[in-house]
Amino acid sequence: MKKIKISNGNHREISNCLNEVRILASITNPYILAYKEAVYDDAAGCLLLITEFAYGGDLSGLIRSHQKKKQYMEEAEIWRMAMQMLHGLKTLHRMNIFHRDIKSANLLLTSNNTEVKLGDLNVSKISKSGMASTQTGTPYYASPEVWQDMPYNAKCDIWSMGCVLYEMCTFRPPFTANDLNGLKKRIIAGHYDRIP
Repeated sequence: MKKIKISNGNHREISNCLNEVRILASITNPYILAYKEAVYDDAAGCLLLITEFAYGGDLSGLIRSHQKKKQYMEEAEIWRMAMQMLHGLKTLHRMNIFHRDIKSANLLLTSNNTEVKLGDLNVSKISKSGMASTQTGTPYYASPEVWQDMPYNAKCDIWSMGCVLYEMCTFRPPFTANDLNGLKKRIIAGHYDRIP
């Protein structure tokens, strides 16, 4: 259950929440977290979004677990998860939906980590023209187009997925810097360390 606090009269926040509910309710795919129901809690001023339970936690937790053990993820496991993420993204993109916040914390795992599912669609956008321009998402995974405030398309999700795959291989995002301006420059230039 995701608990989303809604400020009184914050129409943008309410719109984002309803957007997530509409998107989740319209999708059936084994690699996208299944929507169950949404309930508004008047007393708490929260929308309760109920989805299937991800028994394995999220991918960022799995990466940290491997990092603590100083044990890289198996290449076959990375490829398997990559294919599952692509199948989930393909479903969204066929519906002209951009996830816009692909990151390891939004990729949820089933028991025994056998499947990875796209989750947290609250910043997803349905595009009528195939392009979007609203900046959103997590800075480390954002594409150069997003950083440059240029229109972007479904490729922004593929860029973010590439950043996640890099993180699965190295235990860190491909682009890091001491501040946002430095991060922007590195991402736009495409400078990152080779995978070991």
